[in-house]
Amino acid sequence: MSKRIALMGIYHESNTFVSKPTVLDDFKNGHYLRGEAIRNEYQNAHNEIGGMLEVMDREGMEVLPLVYASATPGGTISAETYDVLLQDMLAELDKVLPVDACLVIPHGAGVSEKYPDMDGHWLSKVREKVGKNVPIVGTLDLHANVSQLMVDSTDALVAYKENPHVDMRQRGAEAANILAGLLKGETKPVQALVQVPLAISIEQQLTANEPCISLYAYASELAKEPGILSLSIQHGFPYADVYEMGTSIIVVADADRDKALSVAKKLESYILERKDTFVGHKNDISSSLKQINTSEKPVLLLDMGDNVGGGGPANNCCILEAFEESKQYKYFVCIYDPKAVEEASAHQPGDIFDLPVAGTGKDGLKILNLRVKLLRVTDGTFQESNPRHGGQINFRMGKTVVVATEEGSEIMLTSLRVMPFSLQQLISQGVNPSEFDAIVAKGVNAPIAAYSPVCPTIIQVNTPGVTQADMTLFDFKHRRKPLFPFENV
Repeated sequence: MSKRIALMGIYHESNTFVSKPTVLDDFKNGHYLRGEAIRNEYQNAHNEIGGMLEVMDREGMEVLPLVYASATPGGTISAETYDVLLQDMLAELDKVLPVDACLVIPHGAGVSEKYPDMDGHWLSKVREKVGKNVPIVGTLDLHANVSQLMVDSTDALVAYKENPHVDMRQRGAEAANILAGLLKGETKPVQALVQVPLAISIEQQLTANEPCISLYAYASELAKEPGILSLSIQHGFPYADVYEMGTSIIVVADADRDKALSVAKKLESYILERKDTFVGHKNDISSSLKQINTSEKPVLLLDMGDNVGGGGPANNCCILEAFEESKQYKYFVCIYDPKAVEEASAHQPGDIFDLPVAGTGKDGLKILNLRVKLLRVTDGTFQESNPRHGGQINFRMGKTVVVATEEGSEIMLTSLRVMPFSLQQLISQGVNPSEFDAIVAKGVNAPIAAYSPVCPTIIQVNTPGVTQADMTLFDFKHRRKPLFPFENV
């Protein structure tokens, strides 16, 4: 009889500095899938679930998809919402017990109102259900804030190794291969966690650049040591005020926890010896715009203070304001403003009219009154077939409008917050990226995979907001201490 593997996940990156909670409708507007709908969505996707399914199918093991719920990063998950998701998942697990193993997909930076370590909590509940002898193996986002409870509740956790996260399917396959080896009696995975007293600055987390290139090269050498099954570096998510916030290391070894801990401590020492390299340089808006003049175009301006992939509201208008004041550049920017969408869509393509756009500026919410021409109205759906950050295929922006300013710049207004992880977000809406001097993407590193093929110049812009790059400006009350760069280590 083939092994029966339950697959499940609650996946959310929670920004505790966002005042608006994440609720059940946010998951329904994201991906709230049950049963075979999970396989149908992710079988061929560049996502960890696709990698898990591929390996399990190859091994002849039966995967039982239960519940997978994910929402666009945002505020803390409401207590009621988390309870619904958790009880739904556990009820589906009850229906298929007993199982031979579990594949789990936590994010690692999920926070609910009642459980700051939400991922540790739901993983521990799965452990209680299946018992201590049933293997639980899963993946983590590179930005996970890892708790000891997450590690104690599982047999092995594998984090993404690339940022942007274009290796998610490979990491899902890596986790599934570890589980397959365990079930076949070939290995006995044990894991060790080291919480490094350091938090890597968000703009320094691009794995294709230093200091990460050298960090991952050293980690790769350590991973080759005999008996090491997996080595993961979690950079951490700095916008969650929880004890676990910060960088961590997980090493999975074959039946040798001391070996796993020894390798993790070596990597910790490497990071701490080079701690100053993990604090980045910050470019303000003014200096960033000046660089456009001497840069190969189009220039990608990454709006770090409104990183939608980190919980940003997707309506920061600081760069838009600067563009409108200068009138020097032809730009593209996407803004989440459902009210503006409705007002604009009441017109006909070609109409010229005044449109108030609500955005978040450095001093709070403000209205920009723009003279625009309506170019098109769409349903806001698009697809991405290439490996991109997040590994998703199907995207929904809700009703969407594209308008042009008097100078020929273009603004896309959406009814749902959508992370800028796919160039199809523009192309599918009739926007030609090559026509602009500058394109604004609301992110830090994640959009680079999508936009670098058309943007030869990339500038990370230090804008204000709930995802501002300088984490030391946030009022943390629960983080661990000491933690560099807040305190010297």
